Amino acid sequence: MAEVLEISGLSTRYGAVRALDDVTFTAPRGEITAVLGANGAGKTTLLRTVSGLVRPHAGSIRLEGRELSRTAPELMPSLGMSHVPEGRGVITELTVEENLRLGSLGRGRTDARTATQSLEHVFGLFPVLADRRAASAHVLSGGERQMLVLGRALMARPTMLLLDEPSLGLAPRIVAHIFDLLRTLVADEGLTVLLVEQNARSALSIADQGVVLDLGRLVVHERAEVLAADDQLRHAYLGF
Repeated sequence: MAEVLEISGLSTRYGAVRALDDVTFTAPRGEITAVLGANGAGKTTLLRTVSGLVRPHAGSIRLEGRELSRTAPELMPSLGMSHVPEGRGVITELTVEENLRLGSLGRGRTDARTATQSLEHVFGLFPVLADRRAASAHVLSGGERQMLVLGRALMARPTMLLLDEPSLGLAPRIVAHIFDLLRTLVADEGLTVLLVEQNARSALSIADQGVVLDLGRLVVHERAEVLAADDQLRHAYLGF
C-alpha cells in the first residue's frame, strides 16, 4: 500500500526543550493512524510540525513524495493537507456557510461551481449544518462547532487530514458520529487521517495503526488491533 505521509528522523525543539526526538513512521493511503501518548508526549507538536505551524529542527516530512519540512503552513491545503487543531475555532461573526466557504480558499484558485459542489458534499456529510447554513456560528453547540471545523477542512478536498483531539468535551453520541464519518471518508474516498486522541481506547477502535509517543520519542508503531490487545503496553503508555 502506498504511503501518503512519510516522516523520517523528525525532531522539533522549543528553545532547549526537545519536543520531538528522531520520530520516524509512515501513514498509508486510506488509513487512520492514531497518535497516542500521555499529556506532554509530543502529539500536538507532531501535528503542528507536519502542517508547518512549527518548523522542525531536523528530519523529513514527505506528502505524496513531496518534501514539506520547509513549506509554509498556508500552502499546505493546496498540496492536499488539511489540519483541524484542538479547540474548535470558528469565526463566530460569520454564518455556517461563510465559515465553510473559507475552507475552499485553501486549495487556491477554485471556481464557484467547484466550491458549491464541495459545500453540498459537506452538507451531505453533516445535515445539521445544512439546516443551519444561514445561522451565525456563535449560536452553534460544541458538537456543531466541531462538525463545522471538520467540514471546513474537508472543503479543500484533502488527501491528508490532521485531527487534534476531535472528541474533547463532546457528548459520546457526537463523538461516535464523527468517528463513524471518519471511517466512511476513509473507506469511500480514500482519505488518509492522522488522528491525535487522548482517549486511546476510542482511537484504536477506529484506527488502522497507531504510533505511541513518550516524551517526544516514538516508542511503538504497530497495527491498531495489536496495540489494543497488548495489556502491558496499554497499561504502560495508554492508561487503560
